[in-house]
Amino acid sequence: MAHSARRDSPELPDLSLLKRLVRDQLIYLLEQQHEVDKLYKVEHKPIVSISDQICFLIRPRMQTVKWICDVVNADKAAGKFRRYKIIFTPQKFYACEAVLEEQGVFGDVTTDEWAFYLLPLDEDIISLELPEFFRDNFLAGDQRWVRTAGSALHLLHSLFGPFSKVYGIGRCSKMTYESWREQVEQGEQKARHAEIGNVFLIDRDVDFVTPLCSQVVYEGLVDDIFRIKCGCVEFGPEVTSSDKSIKVMLNSQDKVFNEIRNEHFSNVFGFLSQKARNLQTAYDKRRGMDIQQMKTFVSEELKGLKQEHRLLSLHISASESIMKKKTKQDFQELLKTEHCLLEGFEIRECISFIEEHINRQVSMIESLRLLCLLSVTENALCVIRSVSCAGFRQSYGADHLLTFSNLRQLGLLVEQQPGETLTVMESKVGKLVNDRTAVKLTDAFSSLAKKSHFRALSKKLNLVPKSDEEYDLRVPRDMAYIFSGAYIPLSCKIIEQVLERDGWTGLEEVTRLINGHEFAVTGKIPGKFLRIILVMFLGGCTFSEISALRFLGKERGYKFIVVTTAITNSSRLLEALLDNNV
Repeated sequence: MAHSARRDSPELPDLSLLKRLVRDQLIYLLEQQHEVDKLYKVEHKPIVSISDQICFLIRPRMQTVKWICDVVNADKAAGKFRRYKIIFTPQKFYACEAVLEEQGVFGDVTTDEWAFYLLPLDEDIISLELPEFFRDNFLAGDQRWVRTAGSALHLLHSLFGPFSKVYGIGRCSKMTYESWREQVEQGEQKARHAEIGNVFLIDRDVDFVTPLCSQVVYEGLVDDIFRIKCGCVEFGPEVTSSDKSIKVMLNSQDKVFNEIRNEHFSNVFGFLSQKARNLQTAYDKRRGMDIQQMKTFVSEELKGLKQEHRLLSLHISASESIMKKKTKQDFQELLKTEHCLLEGFEIRECISFIEEHINRQVSMIESLRLLCLLSVTENALCVIRSVSCAGFRQSYGADHLLTFSNLRQLGLLVEQQPGETLTVMESKVGKLVNDRTAVKLTDAFSSLAKKSHFRALSKKLNLVPKSDEEYDLRVPRDMAYIFSGAYIPLSCKIIEQVLERDGWTGLEEVTRLINGHEFAVTGKIPGKFLRIILVMFLGGCTFSEISALRFLGKERGYKFIVVTTAITNSSRLLEALLDNNV
């Protein structure tokens, strides 16, 4: 990206402190407290071990606890008697202990908990690694993770605080803030050197449009195609050009990845080609060297060049693999449909594309994603509900009825209102769908089942830039570049506006449309720390949003630290809502 950071941008706090803290706690927990000498990954299969003591370090998930119960009961049936210890992290829940009791092993195991909250994935990304947070909190209304999120914020406050200002939007954000304040008031107050200024707390349900859009920055595409887990990706044989897979850490330590991670994918091949030429030039320096120069080259440069060459080859192969997969999926046609939905044009053509997508059984998750994107941008799902939803069931099976119920509950699918027949609604849309003026389209869809809040928010915040001139993705002018210039993420735009206005003043209409439970609390910290901003996403954050915030930081002289309950994307978001056990 032809864009450099402002000179007055502050330095980020050293998050390696968190890594050291986690490592030291883990060593003490396993080696000193429980005398663990060998570690195995928890897998749902029988345990082969001669040890008379087994220690499980797990998340408090009922399915995992049931598997442990099966292990204990199998050992008892085989006449094996061992000591079992379950360490729950970050905390122990009554529901898990109830499972132990139901399965008849409560007296055979002892339990403990380890308060592990934050995993630094990079110098500006921290994750709680709680993918279940989204479904539990926003769908099931289970608020047990709110305390965990508050504790994570409290840990950051104790290490890098106090904070200058705290802004929040969303019901869960409000509860998380209150949980954190309660812990601060109960704890010991210490005067510390502040390293973080403003804090934003934002609920995932404030902005569903962004995670439903196809990602086109390199890091986002790698996540969509290969699934990045805990900052690590596994490239298969199609990338490694061998019969083996390889795991690679994707962070700022990878020099090649660090330079292309935020780039629009259309710019990536050009950069990689230039990088290959630069590497070749560096290798060619060996020619004409004397012995002493060659010795210096080998000891100081050669190892780094070989490492960079290996990583460059991997990223070139990964990019080629992405291109092949996206070409198969008619990716350009898919992007065109998404952009039309975001802009509010050619809705009938978009509906036809989605219905064809469903009828061809291209991908169940992709079809569901497009239906949801249509619904949340236009509230137009009711127009095609009788046709497309029936077609969806025929194509993918009737066992997704509960999934549709979950999506409606979250507002991702809008139900047809009583008294509104398909013919009446098609007539309303049909009269205006060919007239591409934004005002008439808004009028058309506002008369349907539910007012299109996205369209109103888009107009209010200018989320869809005017397309009078071609958008130069090589020199982006705003955060819309992460979606090919078609859309600025609502979540990031809200953060930008609050920073500009130094609060929610002037955004009353926006917060009303979001129904956001917004709040702002001010402290007293010297101004020089205000440029380091911590953004906490409750319910997940996409790599596209992280790229957008990095761009905003470079433009405005800020540095953002993103804290999220988990990294998400359209597939993870929808998979969390699947219920096909009818």
